[in-house]
Amino acid sequence: MSAAPAEQPPGNRSLIDEANRLMERNPGYRVEIIEGQILVSPPADGPHGEVLTDLILPFVVAGLHGDEAKLIQGMGLWLPGGPSDYAIPDLSLVDADYRNHKAYNNCYDPVVFRLVLEVTSSNYQTDLRAKVTAYAHAKVPVYVIVDRKHSRLHVLTDPAQDGYATHRIHAPGELVTLPESIGAKVTLDVAEILTAAGRKPEAEAE
Repeated sequence: MSAAPAEQPPGNRSLIDEANRLMERNPGYRVEIIEGQILVSPPADGPHGEVLTDLILPFVVAGLHGDEAKLIQGMGLWLPGGPSDYAIPDLSLVDADYRNHKAYNNCYDPVVFRLVLEVTSSNYQTDLRAKVTAYAHAKVPVYVIVDRKHSRLHVLTDPAQDGYATHRIHAPGELVTLPESIGAKVTLDVAEILTAAGRKPEAEAE
């Protein structure tokens, strides 16, 4: 999901209060705080939702939505980068006991997150830059980006201080197997994902 920055709160209103106010005033929008800045994302288009549904299926088939793990869309992740920072990934794979790790403002401790996934929209740089740093600081083991702007799939692993030590970019025609550290073997077809996301794979482009 992409986002645009919002104005900082006036007076003594906290960032969290302002973020929640924006969410109440804009139903369907996603509001996050990353690096001390409020980001507001408009409702996603149909292909954005379609590819998320398609992406859930291989995880479910691999047994990653049951007694040990859960797949959840739009689940808040409390970030250690700032006193009010949090993100809402498009899709998260979390430990099944995540309910025991609620942090603040309906967000959850990053320790339960095995993987987060974002599907880019208009402001794709948020997912490709700011969130890379944010999720690495939170030590989320695997970050997957469906890059609709450039027709690529990014898989980032090995979180480090300023980002991920391993960042692999995959093109249409590739089959990508995610790290089995997420709990099972999951293989993704890049071309199928990009087609569902509304991007024609380059191999088929005119």
